[in-house]
Amino acid sequence: MRSFLLRRLLHALIVIWGVVTFVFFLVRLTGDPAAFLVDPTATQAEIEHTRRLLGLDRPLGVQYADFLLAIGRGDFGQSIQTRRPALGVVLEHFWPATAVLAAAALVLSTVAAIPLGVLSATHRGGWVDHASRLASLFLQSMPAFWLGIMLILFFAVELGGLLPAYGSGSLRHLILPAVTLAAAPLAQNVRLIRSGMLEVLGEDYVRTARAKGLAERVTGLSLGFMLSGAIIIETVFSWPGLGRLIVQAVPGRDFPVIQAGVFVFAVIFVAVNLGVDLLYTVLDPRVRLS
Repeated sequence: MRSFLLRRLLHALIVIWGVVTFVFFLVRLTGDPAAFLVDPTATQAEIEHTRRLLGLDRPLGVQYADFLLAIGRGDFGQSIQTRRPALGVVLEHFWPATAVLAAAALVLSTVAAIPLGVLSATHRGGWVDHASRLASLFLQSMPAFWLGIMLILFFAVELGGLLPAYGSGSLRHLILPAVTLAAAPLAQNVRLIRSGMLEVLGEDYVRTARAKGLAERVTGLSLGFMLSGAIIIETVFSWPGLGRLIVQAVPGRDFPVIQAGVFVFAVIFVAVNLGVDLLYTVLDPRVRLS
């Protein structure tokens, strides 16, 4: 167990290092933030002065080394736009906005997928199964931003503002972005549950239980996360979360905020994967850490 945890933690550190390194060099291809911040009529000397203030006049290798050392201290620098600690700005937008949106979509995609997947499997070849598979294929094929726009047009425009098209502040504001974010994971969960159910229903112990008159009730556990999709959904619905913050930081070349935001997403992604691996060993004794 200990060696497994050490290997996974080392793997997690490598993944996080790779992500933040890629983002560090990628954002610097978008342009010079100093030229963006100064007045359009500023002279070259004024631009160079701004670059020195931001620490962008140093060699790229030196900037990268300082960046890695600062991450070890939890310091991503100050936001270029707000002049506030970048990590603090990111966490403010992640909690509660993005966390609540992701949690609502997770609950929706899981709770709805279990009965739909079970019905599809227990009625294999019937109209329920065909309708479920067709709907799953449709939901997985459509772009999330397109679905979000269609929901806005229908519920916020055609139905006279039944649900708000953008913003936050109430449960009604959460419904459309949560449904949009849950659509693709819901379809995937339905297909996975159906596949798993079909495999289980063919086992000998299930056939024996049927012969003895046992009711066909199934309890399932679905665990997932959809934080990466929040970037698109939060932008479409103007939801004040971390995804929208990162999108707004890109044209403003706010390097510290972009780097801190991607770091938070990467840490959560890796932590969830590690948690799922450990949970497997608890839920299924057949799974061995080796």
